[in-house]
Amino acid sequence: MKCIVAGGGIGGMALGLSLHDAGLRDVEIYESAPAVKELGVGINILPHAVRELTELGLAEALGAAGIPTAELAYYSRHGQRIWAEPRGLAAGYRWPQFSIHRGQLLGILHRAVLARLGAGRVHTGHQLVHFGQEQGRVWAECAGYSRVEGDVLVGCDGIHSCVRRTFHPKEGPPKWNGITMWRAVTAGKPFLTGRTMIMAGHFGRRMVVYPISKAHEEKGLALINWVAELKNAPDQAMPVQNWEHTARVDEVVEPFASYVFDFLDVPAMIRGAGTIYQYPMVDRDPLPTWSFGRVTLLGDAAHPMFPVGSNGASQAIIDARVLARELALQPSIEAAIDAYDAARRPATAAIVLANRQAGPERCMDIVEERAPDGFSDLTAVVSQEELLEISSAYKRTAGFDPAILNARPSLSVR
Repeated sequence: MKCIVAGGGIGGMALGLSLHDAGLRDVEIYESAPAVKELGVGINILPHAVRELTELGLAEALGAAGIPTAELAYYSRHGQRIWAEPRGLAAGYRWPQFSIHRGQLLGILHRAVLARLGAGRVHTGHQLVHFGQEQGRVWAECAGYSRVEGDVLVGCDGIHSCVRRTFHPKEGPPKWNGITMWRAVTAGKPFLTGRTMIMAGHFGRRMVVYPISKAHEEKGLALINWVAELKNAPDQAMPVQNWEHTARVDEVVEPFASYVFDFLDVPAMIRGAGTIYQYPMVDRDPLPTWSFGRVTLLGDAAHPMFPVGSNGASQAIIDARVLARELALQPSIEAAIDAYDAARRPATAAIVLANRQAGPERCMDIVEERAPDGFSDLTAVVSQEELLEISSAYKRTAGFDPAILNARPSLSVR
């Protein structure tokens, strides 16, 4: 079976490794960028995805690069703690949660692909422009290159996927919820436990902050990843959707000038950043199917979602493992794609919809609505039972309830 993978990001590289692990070694990855570069800012890999990367033999590399997140804490815009919970091993999972630089994660995956599949299997500078199916085969054309043929094509080509657009030409652009995001990293001192991820404010004026570098931690420092999110005025146009678009420091500091907490000075952290990237917060509506004969979708091409609950990259990794397993075990490619669709599409659709309602971060909105001026007694605003249910419900929806995850069988064919 020859597998053509369109896209060499986290999802595409994870799929290449998963296919190899499942015994499917004839894999070609076509990436539109001229080189696989370790770019971007921080992301989180949740325990259900870390389990899959561990079974792919990457746990040691992840531990050497990222921070094993030990705590997640939510704060109001006044710096008052609303909810905190242990994460990873401290929460009873058999696998940690990692906060890591996106580029470093991609580098770990890419190096493993080169070592296991071979350097000749990754083709950079190959932008997919056309594809089709005929007589039990698929074919693909990349700009400036001749046609290649295979048995299955997987679109791992992101939120602007050529594969998705071909099947849904009238879908239009991604859906913007009116929020602008600014993302950057700042070198500084550790805060709270040194391995805490915090969210402060509320949906529409929110800060997400966490450390991402083991190398900095070993020096007693922290490389702090942060995301600032602001709801725009109704008449304001959507920001440019370009991963390299940058912003001025002053336009980011101003909305968060009051976010000076006793454990973290947010304006100072923003001023200490180098390049600040600006994006609109966008997603797409869930699709009615990912089954297109011998063609399917994976990751952001299949289910782009708001960056809520730290799920984007994690879900792409799980997609890759499930699809590889089905391709290895089902009697036909079409049956494998149908089984993959049945397992992953409803699950990810539920996460997309939950993220539109702020997911587990809804606790901050509740406090903002009920106690906009702050509180002296949190239990008079929201009960611990309500907070626990918000957190637990999202874990169940997103597939990382600790008891269920720890008990479920491996996705590995082996």
